[in-house]
Order: sequence, then structure tokens, then C-alpha cells
Amino acid sequence: MIEAVGLTKRYGDKTAVYNLSFQVRPGTVTGFLGPNGSGKSTTMRMILGLDNPTSGRVTIGGYPYRKLPNAARQVGALIDAKAVHGGRAARNHLLCLAQLSGIPARRVDEVLGVVGLQDVARKRSKGFSLGMGQRLGIAAALLGDPQVLLFDEPVNGLDPEGILWVRNLMKALAAEGRTVFVSSHLMSEMALTADHLIVIGRGQLLADMSIQDFIAANSAGFARVRTPDTEPQLREKLSAAITEAGGHVLPEQDGALRVTGLALPRISDIAHDTDVRLWELSPHQASLEEAYMRMTQGSVDYRSTIDQKAGLMQPLPPGAQPPMPVPGQGQPGWYAPPPPQQGGQPFAGPQAQVQTGPYGGPGAGMPHPYAQAGPAASQGQAQPPVQAPAAPPSDAPPAQAPPGGALPAAPVPQPQASAPATPTQPEDVR
Repeated sequence: MIEAVGLTKRYGDKTAVYNLSFQVRPGTVTGFLGPNGSGKSTTMRMILGLDNPTSGRVTIGGYPYRKLPNAARQVGALIDAKAVHGGRAARNHLLCLAQLSGIPARRVDEVLGVVGLQDVARKRSKGFSLGMGQRLGIAAALLGDPQVLLFDEPVNGLDPEGILWVRNLMKALAAEGRTVFVSSHLMSEMALTADHLIVIGRGQLLADMSIQDFIAANSAGFARVRTPDTEPQLREKLSAAITEAGGHVLPEQDGALRVTGLALPRISDIAHDTDVRLWELSPHQASLEEAYMRMTQGSVDYRSTIDQKAGLMQPLPPGAQPPMPVPGQGQPGWYAPPPPQQGGQPFAGPQAQVQTGPYGGPGAGMPHPYAQAGPAASQGQAQPPVQAPAAPPSDAPPAQAPPGGALPAAPVPQPQASAPATPTQPEDVR
């Protein structure tokens, strides 16, 4: 069992972990969750004796890690799968660890078979993929057949088959009575693997409970009710009856009703009493990801500055509905394209504007995007400025192409002669 009491870690004036207390019990898979920078890795390093706590204590089986006799045979850990000498073969890497801990060499071949690396055991680890490196790290953690195991992001880089294998491995280890402590950012995978959750935010404990209790405490289940689409008046009748009975009704976009505050049997009785046929009456429970986002939304230190422009919003409160889109109205935070300018070219400014290069600097000799290619100018020869021709009378014959077949560039409309042309400022980057 792992036990932390009043665990605190400070780096100068920054507090990474503050007064953290929890227990990781044997026989269960305990998930360790928290936003980036919340102190998960620091906590694991203090458990393994890699960092000294500023105050408080953490023990494994009643002893600090450094005082455990032959700790490598009692505790296995995967903290950084890249901490391997790239020039060593996978088998040699594990043999070195086994010799340091007094583990028989035959155990190396056993764990290589467990993690599926027996065919590449003599290949250098620097040629391993990310997933193969994770498997090698898991093999190192299992090498001493320990009773306590810590894994930091064990499924990182694994394919779906590998993720399923890790999930079954964690459950099998816990079923043998071992203590399994797993940190992960994949909420969907944690929901299928962990039995208990420890959630921290900004170095402090936010939750220590089973997954079922965590989801129930941080989300609101609801009943989805659907009536025949051809009878909207019955839907309104049922909605009024449910509201009168103390329930809360929110319409969904597909015409169904989201009901909270009443159990499914009570909703069924109300529908029967009001003579309303039901096409659907089903319970819905929020996912672990939704509950986690709601719990930790105030503990996120690293949030994108473009969240508002991208239309990203915080999780809705329990039972709330997202706002319906308004026809003809853009999403909040997005910017409409600029209106077309004179001349029919939507993003081309007047020719007097200084053209710029692809990264905003002055461009050299950049052609007009709508001008046809003409004869190449001689290098070093000055070209006369192009004058805008006078407008021909309405009864004038159409212009003929000059000899050679090349047409001159289309003139850009100029402002009226009464007002001098003003250079247009470049648009702001949108």
C-alpha cells in the first residue's frame, strides 16, 4: 500500500504539491488524474525517492522507498520510457537491471515474452518505436515481480491492440492483490481500467473516490424521452405534466426531451396518466471525461489564448443545453471575411500599395496576381511608369491586340482626380 500524509514540495517560491494526503490500496487499479502542471509527476517522484518532500511523508508498505530492502524487487515503476541507453539491446538493458537487483537472468526472457518483445530482444533500443519503448519500460517495471507498481502514461504510443493488452495487464495485476497506481490523460481508457480515482489540481487533492462516485458527484444523469414526431402537441402536454410533477425539461435538437429530477418509472407513469405514447425512455449518464472536465475546470494552468476565437467554451453545468445556432449569424469569436474592394478583386489593394513578401516583408518584383505575363524586362534597364489610359467614348470600336498577341495588363481603377490617392494601409492579420 502507498500512503501519503501532508505531502508538500516547493521549488523556491513555487509550490508544486501542497498538503497532499491519500492512500493507494492493494487489489485495485487506482487512477491518478490531473491537468498538466498539477503535480502528478512530482508526486510520483517523491513516492520513488527521486525527490525529497519539503514536508510530509510518503511510504510504501510502511517504509520510505529508500529504506526498503531491495526496493527494485518490491516496487516497479515506469516513469520515463526514454531513460534507456540507445546503444544497448533490449535484452542487455534488462540484464543490467537484473544484475543490479539480484534477479535471475531467466526472468529477463520471461518479461520480454510478457510484453511481446521476444522477437526484437537483441535489437538496439534506439531503433524502437514509441510503443516498443513503452513495452520495454513496462518489462523493466515487471522485472522484479513486485507487489507495488507505478505507471506514468503506460499506453503512450501504443496501438489499439497494445492499449487493450495494457488494460488487461493492469486488471490482472490488481486481481493478484498487487497495488497498481496509474497516471494517464486518456479519460476513455481510464474509465475502462481504473476502479478508484485520485484527482489533484494545482498540487492539491480534489477527489479520492471510486469512478462511479466521481461521475455521480460531478455530473447529472438525465432521462431521454421521445414522443411520436407527428404529434408535437402531445410532447408539449407531456412536458407540462413533467414540469408540474417537479421535473426539469429541456428540448433537444432532434425533438426529444431531456428530463432531470425524476426517475424513469415516475416519467413512465406520468406519460401513462396523460395518454402520451413514448417512443423512447432511456437513462443517460455523463462520461468520466465530462465529470473530470467539470471537476478540474478551475485548476487548469495552461489554457490556450485562442479559446475565445475558436469558439471553445467551458463545460456546461449539469442539465444545461448548448445554445441553438441562429440562422444567418456567425459563431461568436469568429471573424467574417473582409468585403470586396473596388475593381472586383476581393483581397487585392491598389497598385500604389507596397507589395509584401510571404512573411510580411517587402517583396521584390512580385507580379500582380491577375496580370498576364508580358515580355521579360532587360536586367538593369529602367521601365517607364505605366499611365492609366483615358476612358474611350462609348461609340469607340473595341481595342485590338498589339502585334505579338500579348495583351497589356488590365489597368487598375484609379480614384477621382479631385482627391489625391492615399496609400491603403495593409489589413490587419485576421
